[in-house]
Amino acid sequence: MSVQVPIAEKIIRTVLVYALILILFRLAGKRGLANLNTFDFVVIFLLSNVVQNAIIGPDNSLLGGVIGAFTLIAVNSAVNRWLAGDSRAERLLEGTPTTVIEDGKLVPQAMRDLALRSAEIEHAVRMQNGEAIADVASGRLEPDGHLIITLKPTEQNATRGDVEALQARLTTIENLLKDLATGRPS
Repeated sequence: MSVQVPIAEKIIRTVLVYALILILFRLAGKRGLANLNTFDFVVIFLLSNVVQNAIIGPDNSLLGGVIGAFTLIAVNSAVNRWLAGDSRAERLLEGTPTTVIEDGKLVPQAMRDLALRSAEIEHAVRMQNGEAIADVASGRLEPDGHLIITLKPTEQNATRGDVEALQARLTTIENLLKDLATGRPS
């Protein structure tokens, strides 16, 4: 097996293309894989084809592909470890959360900046047990594309503690009613 492009050049090309794609996705905005729409998938598929030659050059050998794949996995692993240990790098490369809902209303500027449609946000709210955007006290889009919402207190589901407290109060009321029915004062 011979490699048509020197191994060092192939590694450097792969690292540079990885960095370029990382920067492009960072500039493009916050969308996790779960939030990709059809257009996003088309871009990803075409992008992989467009950058293939930039990574491997004219080398179509098995060894050339293995070197490119190994380099991509190694660089990605190193970047993930770096981000896990360095909060400044995480903010720089992944960004910060953006508030998209405040007091039951969409934040128009944030929606425009993130290129989000209200239907996308409404769907995410319903997936998190909200009925409508009006039910949300606050909602923020995380750098990974996940929408984190906090429902208004009046719209939140009861917790196990809430149910147990109500059950204790009902038991107390039942006991009082029994005492009244039998004529015994409490």
